[in-house]
Amino acid sequence: MQEDYYLKVSRHTDLKKPSERRLFRFLEMVQGLLSWTVILSAIILSRFFPIWTAGVIILFAIFWFLRSIYFSMHLKSGYKKMKENEKIDWLSKVKDLKEYSVDISSWQEIRHLIIIPAYEESLDILRNTLLSISSNDYPLDKMIVVLALEERAGLKMVNVGKEIEKEFKDKFHSFLTTIHPDNIPGEIAGKSSNEAWATSIAKKEIIDSEKIPYENIILTSLDSDTIVYQKYFSCLTYHYLTEEKPLRTSFQPIPLYINNIWEATPISRVFAFSSTFWHTINQQRPEKLITFSSHSMSFQALVDIDFKQTNVVSEDSRVFWQCLFKYDGDYKVVPMHYPVSMDANAAPSFWQTAVNIYKQKRRWAYGAENIPYFLFGFLKNRKIPFKKKFAFGFEVMEGQLTWATAPILIYILGWLPIFFGRQGDFGQMVISYSLPIVLGRVLTLAMIGLIGSAYFSILLLPPRPPKYGKSKFIILILQWFVVPITMIFFSALPALEAQTRLMLGKYLGFWPTPKFREDD
Repeated sequence: MQEDYYLKVSRHTDLKKPSERRLFRFLEMVQGLLSWTVILSAIILSRFFPIWTAGVIILFAIFWFLRSIYFSMHLKSGYKKMKENEKIDWLSKVKDLKEYSVDISSWQEIRHLIIIPAYEESLDILRNTLLSISSNDYPLDKMIVVLALEERAGLKMVNVGKEIEKEFKDKFHSFLTTIHPDNIPGEIAGKSSNEAWATSIAKKEIIDSEKIPYENIILTSLDSDTIVYQKYFSCLTYHYLTEEKPLRTSFQPIPLYINNIWEATPISRVFAFSSTFWHTINQQRPEKLITFSSHSMSFQALVDIDFKQTNVVSEDSRVFWQCLFKYDGDYKVVPMHYPVSMDANAAPSFWQTAVNIYKQKRRWAYGAENIPYFLFGFLKNRKIPFKKKFAFGFEVMEGQLTWATAPILIYILGWLPIFFGRQGDFGQMVISYSLPIVLGRVLTLAMIGLIGSAYFSILLLPPRPPKYGKSKFIILILQWFVVPITMIFFSALPALEAQTRLMLGKYLGFWPTPKFREDD
């Protein structure tokens, strides 16, 4: 058995040794057990130990408020850095380079392999994505574009692919359309298996055929609705050619969920901006950064891990963990502080939008499937420093824990000590009066903090379509006051469901978010 066999493990059933299967299965349960322990403990302790529970809740509420301030500072700094990077002439900086971090004689030897997985997207959505790529200032003859379609999407998508290929095939060095077969044994139908299929074909038919060195190729994975800003590939090339170890580095842009933001419902806009803010904040914490959604990396690294991640839902982050283990911890993600934009989650009706948001959040939260993967990998790979293992493990697990429990604790369970203890001695104590005051003030301050969120959301808005009046801006501000409700029902609950499913072995498949724009 190969020493790095664990790189390809997705579920406990992939392992041959019974002891390893049992261990991995237990690790699949860990995150769900943690979250449910916190929630059930809050309920039980509120009933039997209201004083201690009230004290803990007060401390947690204060910690949560201070943490919000900390994140707000990072958001401001990240936004400023992004706007600065948008103004830089990255192509000129690339041309001015005298030394490169890879073995090339000229920057023009660098190629960009761009993979665009698609399922049931409309012709207009895919066309807009390709138009944004073809409008980049980086030479188009250095780009290899692959439109990765799914056989299960039917003849309609085949025809869409033909239209796209007809329009764009002559604009790049190469344009390739692939069709991922349906019902391949051992695969989860979804983005990861589609990407792996498309990349392997591009390697065989273009890269190996033309004998392009793998280290000269930067692979970019784009969601089908991604609009690539004009200087993206120049910015990416500069980072690649100046990074100390580009072959052991992924490059992460900031995803802005604003393509259809004006036509989205208030609840959709809140989550679109919240996700945008979170990823902007993460760019300011590079030591904790993990790849998400659209990202770029060396093609050599992808070849080294055999680019086979066909049985996972969260493929965007899984590729980071695979590289981290492959290179014994010598792998990282570099923030680009440069944006790409994608669609807010929208649908023709409010109810369908709500359902889609819930399912999308559940799929994102199902990134918890990486927890048993990296915990098992940490046990198998003794070469990765413990400090790095602990830092990444704590960051991901603590994030999943607060995602699933914090809104429930603050907005619902935080009031239980008062409810259970009002008839006993607790009702006569100072802390029983302090708890609602502290929670009330923290929530009030949090509401004031939403003004900052509203401010940044307005700064990120694309130009207002003529059909929307100026009164739309009022809705854009008022929408933030539904955050407490949305945090519980469309953030904590889907995260808790995702973790619970993993805990019980009720695994999720890949759910592709439907793309909807009013002008489609």
